Amino acid sequence: MSGPLSRNTRSRFVLPPGVPFFVLLSCTILLLYKADTYISQNNIGARNNVEAMPGRKFSRRIRNETWHATNNNTLSKVISNGTFDRNFEITWGDGRAKILNNGELLSLSLDKRSGSGFQSRHEYLFGKIDMQLKLVSGNSAGTVAAYYLSSEGSAHDEIDFEFLGNSSGDPYTLHTNVFSQGKGMREQQFFLWFDPTADFHTYSILWNPQCIIFSVDGTLIREFKNAESIGVPFPKNQPMRIYSSLWNAENWATRGGLVRTNWSGAPFTASYRNFSADACIWSSGASSCSSSSSSSNSSTKAWFTQRLDSAGLQRLKWVQKNHMVYNYCKDTMRFPQGLAPECKIS
Repeated sequence: MSGPLSRNTRSRFVLPPGVPFFVLLSCTILLLYKADTYISQNNIGARNNVEAMPGRKFSRRIRNETWHATNNNTLSKVISNGTFDRNFEITWGDGRAKILNNGELLSLSLDKRSGSGFQSRHEYLFGKIDMQLKLVSGNSAGTVAAYYLSSEGSAHDEIDFEFLGNSSGDPYTLHTNVFSQGKGMREQQFFLWFDPTADFHTYSILWNPQCIIFSVDGTLIREFKNAESIGVPFPKNQPMRIYSSLWNAENWATRGGLVRTNWSGAPFTASYRNFSADACIWSSGASSCSSSSSSSNSSTKAWFTQRLDSAGLQRLKWVQKNHMVYNYCKDTMRFPQGLAPECKIS
């Protein structure tokens, strides 16, 4: 039969003579697995071409070069009330991004004409960055809220949180990635264990010379270790800004582009609050953590040398066992030439 089975045809379908039921069942399960893997790979593959997507590229490209330099003796701690108007600037969106409540809240919106985005005024070289997000509610299929650190240029470094929208009732996909010297394709994806649209939740990046640790509400979900000893570049020389954007990625974001954006629900809105950065500010070619100020050094001491302890490793294993839905270190179909070298130590 050349076309799809009709409802009536499916109801009359019977096993061919001589074919045991368990054989047919096994074949069906295999086909479903292959189909799901294909959709996942298409989703990841399309994500690798994200630089061609207008929202993401635009949010990185547009910059305000008049931000004020910070003296090298500035403490690494960057946290205050009214933090968004002090530490961030809206970079695009033609009024769709707003700083509200005396700087304590920032909102991004997306409609059919445009998304919106912002960036930090400062660049950082290592730090612990926390941000609370409340994601687009309802049917957010096709939308992506990106929250990430990135340097500039073709050989850039980057540390990503991206939230891939869903059809109503389905879970968001939390997409993480790490670029070093322009090389990415290190995706791990998770289904969150809560509704990220019902309230604000804290998404954290700890970045020091030994590792990068991703956390959600204090629960560790991913570690990317420094593997320079086996030839893997590690982000440690290029200062990065914090960027965020809300944009339309319906060609790939939800089930590999199978579910398109429903614009009847626009404008879509994501909200941000309670930003804090215990971090090394980069200014005039130097880091504030290189200052002789003892208060600066003590401020960075705890996270600057932090690695996963046994309790953290157990939490990490729990999340990856129960909530991880994609891991590039397991995808031999996508990397038939061999998995990335860092997968041996992860």
